[in-house]
Amino acid sequence: MEETELSSPFKCGIVLHCGAKDPDAACVEGPAWSGCGDPPLHSLCTGDVGPWALAFWRWLHVSFPDTLPAACQYLVQRLQDEGPRHGLELAFVWNRDVGKLQGKVPVSLQLQDLGRFPEREVDLVVEVAHPCVVRDHGASFLSGADFMVGSPTALADQATEMRLREAARRGGHTLYVPRGALWGGEDIQRMDDRGVLQGLKVTMIKHPDSFRLEGALRQRLGAERAVLYEGPVRGLCPLAPNNVNTMAAACMAAPSLGFDGVQGCLIADPGLPDWHVVEVEVTGPSGERRDQAFTVTTSRRNPASPGAVTGAATFPSFWSSLLETDVGCCFWVMMGTVQ
Repeated sequence: MEETELSSPFKCGIVLHCGAKDPDAACVEGPAWSGCGDPPLHSLCTGDVGPWALAFWRWLHVSFPDTLPAACQYLVQRLQDEGPRHGLELAFVWNRDVGKLQGKVPVSLQLQDLGRFPEREVDLVVEVAHPCVVRDHGASFLSGADFMVGSPTALADQATEMRLREAARRGGHTLYVPRGALWGGEDIQRMDDRGVLQGLKVTMIKHPDSFRLEGALRQRLGAERAVLYEGPVRGLCPLAPNNVNTMAAACMAAPSLGFDGVQGCLIADPGLPDWHVVEVEVTGPSGERRDQAFTVTTSRRNPASPGAVTGAATFPSFWSSLLETDVGCCFWVMMGTVQ
């Protein structure tokens, strides 16, 4: 992408939650998870989307009670150092405990009250935190800005999906779903658009320490390699909301299958301490012989620190996606209007 300086830069804000032991601890209690219809999606591959202000959400686990993890420092530093060359400007950083920002973020960029984020003239809010943030704050963001959901597991909840749909329509804004770590997402979507996608399965393999699981699924972690779940992605999203966003993105890319048709397999492997593996299996139409079918299988190995929820390649990839937003193919448009 050619680097240019824009007279009216995109304003960028980073919103953090530090130190909560329970991902939902800092979130308002919301509706129970339930089924929901799958929205139509379209590729945003061309055109200028206009001047955006961005707000990044990143969930910081209790393992980082006193410091910001490298991933978040990375984003802040890249925006401050390189943002102006790409027309990006850091507008604010908000954290539940503002003390965690002292000495790391200039006071002028610290947002004390998240409810006052419109005062920073945010045009696009980008969430990469936890589905409870989408559930509790997504409609508010859409009332005054476009919203990119980095935790699409939230969209497996019918109430959340419908609330965001209505907020997008009412506010005249757009809800975007990024492709994230889903390899081949555009190809999957093209097959779905042509009506030839017959099956889709996503397998994710990580060390047990990299999982943030809920309910009975947590009890299945042990010292041996184990299949924790295999079945429709919809049933897995509330059990592993931080770990299966790639699977949820696949559901977005394949609306004809959706959360109920796309299959997910979650595997804990103690022998895989420093890698996150994502395997995608796509099945297309049969050939002249019924025992033949078009198939594609990919395996993505992402280096990861022991116990990390997110692999090392994810944040540079996210930064690259931001720089590509005006040349396209980074998002699927879920609902609302496109600038």
